[in-house]
Amino acid sequence: MVDNMTLNLLRIVAGFLLLQHGLQKLFGLLGREAVTLVSLSGIAGVLEFFGGVAILIGLATRPVAFVLSGLLAAAYFMVHAGKGFWPIQNGGELAALFSFVFLYLSTMGGGNFSIDGWLANRR
Repeated sequence: MVDNMTLNLLRIVAGFLLLQHGLQKLFGLLGREAVTLVSLSGIAGVLEFFGGVAILIGLATRPVAFVLSGLLAAAYFMVHAGKGFWPIQNGGELAALFSFVFLYLSTMGGGNFSIDGWLANRR
């Protein structure tokens, strides 16, 4: 069985890193211009920010991580894959890695140090 501390750390770090991409797109923070909300980048920004926060705190981890995994797989194929086969050459290594990390979290859940874990212990 996976070490729960490692699972919690992976979830927290992945959520924290992803929400920063949402901050860039939605609010123009951290060195990037804000995007229009009514665009693919705007929708991605909303999912990255709010999904990143949900993952960070461990709220509805499985369904949110599943949606984020799909978002990042779509981002890889829509933005990066056309620029070359290898992710290191097409700039898509981060999207590919995030996609698989969130797919993993969608199967494992949020761990015991999460809102999901807290709610499960209350029952």
